[in-house]
Amino acid sequence: MHSSKVLCFHINKLPLVCYVWQRRIISAPHSICNDVILVKSESFNHYRQQRQQQRIASTSAQHTSNNNNAKSTPPKHDWNRAVSEAERIVGYPTSFLSLRWLLSDEIANVALHLRKLVGSTHPLLKTAKHLLYNGKNTMQAWGLIVLLVSKAAGHSPSISDMEQDKSAGVLHTQRGLAEITEMIRISHLVHNSLVNLQRKTNSSIPEDSPTFEDMTFGNKIGLLTGDYLLGHASYELANLRNQEVVELIASAIRDFSESEFIGERDQQNNPLPSKPESNNISARNIGANNIDFDESDCARPLNISKVMGIPEKEWECRNILNAGSLLGKSCKATLKLAGQSEEMQRQAYLFGKHLSLAWQACLDAEPFQSTTLPIDCTFSLVSAPVLFHLEYDPSLYDEIEKGKISIENVDYIKIHKAILQGPGLEKTKQLQRKHTTAAMRVLENFPPTDARTALENIILAMQDL
Repeated sequence: MHSSKVLCFHINKLPLVCYVWQRRIISAPHSICNDVILVKSESFNHYRQQRQQQRIASTSAQHTSNNNNAKSTPPKHDWNRAVSEAERIVGYPTSFLSLRWLLSDEIANVALHLRKLVGSTHPLLKTAKHLLYNGKNTMQAWGLIVLLVSKAAGHSPSISDMEQDKSAGVLHTQRGLAEITEMIRISHLVHNSLVNLQRKTNSSIPEDSPTFEDMTFGNKIGLLTGDYLLGHASYELANLRNQEVVELIASAIRDFSESEFIGERDQQNNPLPSKPESNNISARNIGANNIDFDESDCARPLNISKVMGIPEKEWECRNILNAGSLLGKSCKATLKLAGQSEEMQRQAYLFGKHLSLAWQACLDAEPFQSTTLPIDCTFSLVSAPVLFHLEYDPSLYDEIEKGKISIENVDYIKIHKAILQGPGLEKTKQLQRKHTTAAMRVLENFPPTDARTALENIILAMQDL
């Protein structure tokens, strides 16, 4: 039996341990295996000098190439790195889906039943996948944003030490609010995964088919899971013992519900865009003002009259109710818990609103980044590119009207191809830049801290998604 030896030295300042058997490396870091050679101690310095010269030459060539292409290829910002750095600053994971929460009996039972849906086409599975996937997904970062805003703004000197989390630089109540925000958001997404099963006479799915049973079972799991999350969030919200914060978050839940009843819908309650308004001056002037809540009381309902059919205003209205309201009001509520001024609370609300709208514009543009639509891939018919293209070419609305019974009757490939040939995608990118710039401008009102820098990095990374 051959004896093994261990060689330990450093390459590129990294300790390298190689187990050598018959002069072969059988265990070494994969990323540098190609650079590893077995050397004697007296020749290692020569090898290191060679590697250093190679790195210098490679870096110099790359620097020259970057200078030549600086105008055409701006630097990219890594989303995962930006989020990881933000987590380090506040000592908080990307999502409240922590080990403690995942090991609870209720969620363990949900996961057990959810496995029975594997292989079915129930939308709840897609929602669950998005919740657990970290990559480019931004669904799980809402609580993180709330905590970053909390730390960036600081808190009133009157807050007692008992209420502060010294290690993270936020209050215990603010950390609780961050989890509440994510639970409410996810409960809304889970509830949206329910399938509207029609009566036997109106349904295309026979009641005695396995598909109907899967859809019914999936609806039960989705309804119970969403109700559990919303109920638990309400319990934790009441424990904050702040009536104004409860009112703010409750109004955001109301906005979620209202977003499901504006505009036309198909039988599955999927939204359909409004018919484009005629190009008259009065219609444009009506939508000239920004769509937003009353500044003096953002808990009042949003005024949505006379905005449908005007692309940008309709899009803002739908997405403020569906997402911007919760993030904006959560950012405002967290500064209310910190005893900040009314003006700082208003700035926090504006930041959350603009950030959520910039995120949504980024997500809306994603299906149109490729020249062809992938198989079995669809997109929202009320996304920004669709609404902008309908203003440019109202004749496309004839195709969308086919979806009044079910959006599955719409030819998505035809709409996708038409949008790529029109100005809808470029206007969507302009819309994203508008709200990104607005969010950056609001951040200037916050003191310069590492939390503020982390928020700026997240915004920059989001542009490159």
